[in-house]
Amino acid sequence: MTDGLQTTLDFLTETENEAATLVLIPALDSRFPAIRYGALAAILARESPPGHRAVISRLHTIDLEQRRLIEGNHRRMAAALRDAILDSDQQTCANGCQAAVWFCQYDLVPTLLNALEDADGTRAETLGRALTDLVDQLCRETTASRQPGKRRDPEWVRQQVVGALELSVLRYGKHRRREVVEALVLLADRDNVTLRRVLEDPFHPAFVALVDVLSKSPRTPVLRLLLSYLEDARAPSAALSIAGKRCDPEFVKHFLRKIGTDSSPAVAQNLKRIESVGWVHASAALLDRLDEASQEAAVRLMTLCGTSRANAFVVVGHLLLHGKPAARRAAAEALEHFRGAEANALALEALDDDDPEVQARVVGQLRGRGIPGVLARVVAMLDSPHAVVRRAARRSLAEFTFPRFLASFDLLDDEVRLSTGELVKKVDPHTLPLLQAELASPVRVRRLRALAIARSLDLVAEVEASIVRLLADEHHLVRAEAAAALAACTSMASQDALHAATSDRSPIVQEAARKSLAERAQSAVPAPPPGPAQKE
Repeated sequence: MTDGLQTTLDFLTETENEAATLVLIPALDSRFPAIRYGALAAILARESPPGHRAVISRLHTIDLEQRRLIEGNHRRMAAALRDAILDSDQQTCANGCQAAVWFCQYDLVPTLLNALEDADGTRAETLGRALTDLVDQLCRETTASRQPGKRRDPEWVRQQVVGALELSVLRYGKHRRREVVEALVLLADRDNVTLRRVLEDPFHPAFVALVDVLSKSPRTPVLRLLLSYLEDARAPSAALSIAGKRCDPEFVKHFLRKIGTDSSPAVAQNLKRIESVGWVHASAALLDRLDEASQEAAVRLMTLCGTSRANAFVVVGHLLLHGKPAARRAAAEALEHFRGAEANALALEALDDDDPEVQARVVGQLRGRGIPGVLARVVAMLDSPHAVVRRAARRSLAEFTFPRFLASFDLLDDEVRLSTGELVKKVDPHTLPLLQAELASPVRVRRLRALAIARSLDLVAEVEASIVRLLADEHHLVRAEAAAALAACTSMASQDALHAATSDRSPIVQEAARKSLAERAQSAVPAPPPGPAQKE
């Protein structure tokens, strides 16, 4: 730039004569870049609305260097920007809207709203887009950490913009601009009085638009607002209904994540109010794409929400068979709430799951389902290699305890004693110590019954020491039964005890001891080798 040109521009910048602006405006269109740039800088430095309007009318033609100059000096242009937004000329309006977005002029939101409410066609689209862009920028500012030295408080600005948007939403019946409703949703929280008023009144002019925004918008602030109603003890029914019906994967992911991490009473109560879950009958691929925590939350949702049991069973059943480990475990537990042939078949199928936790949670349900022959399946689980499955099977067979078997032993026939006794041995880990306690009972009848139980349960060898001591019992019938029971043993200690019993003062005991020794000798004789095969 020549000294003469710079001197001229300096003069035009500093003079108070408004005619200087009339000289500078044509220079904005000069074919010489230096003149264009110098004229722009001079106009921006002057308090001249006509000059500012001239700059705004050319915004769509400026280069990057000019834009940076304007961004650094835009504060004097607020009045001109306001006039441009309200201008009926499409290009001028578009330039004003663009500048408002570039410069984050949030105080122009009321102006944008007034213009938008009265506009139509292309101009309305331009204004609506500018409003949306401004609100998006403000959303980012309010969620980001505040920059040091920044004078404007984003939260205070948000409150001012929300107030203007609320007034426009209340006038929705006159302008029908959906952008206004969406802008309020982006910036407001769930306690916003206007939003709550609209959501609670299906006849409100903005109700349909608000429901549409909450149902379809993929924007994160919208998702966050909708999900926040789950924590509201007085949540509007419309908000909960929308949350249940949304099927887009991104929302479903956030929805389930919310359920999985928040177990507050308010959330649980609101889930019960959701009567329809839109993605229940969606492609199974939707469930399969979810991560493990989300799949688990999906099961929890099905057990808490108010949807039909048939719909809930679709999700629980799929995740029980095809879900990730945590989801299969949750589904196995949730299966307890479902009855019928399909649920029974699913429970039996889940017994073959690779995860022992899934098996354990299903085992506990089997006997209550009344499935024919299921007792044998439960008993088989007592031999599972997994401790958690064995414990679950024992809990399911809790009635097969030694004390109950002991109390009913005298009433059972021999066949039932054998079958029931086998279960008691497997189910009750306290069988042996309790049996030994009975063998040492001071009551003769109980000692006799304990000896009969030891023989019935084939536990004589395990309690041999206690039985040997009974060969010295004060009552000859007890001594005789003890001698008879020891026929099932093979140890030298019991054999020596039986030999001593052959000299007992009671002939009955002597006979029992000799008989047991004979049986032991017989069982100790090896079987003869098979003879040569005879020809027919």
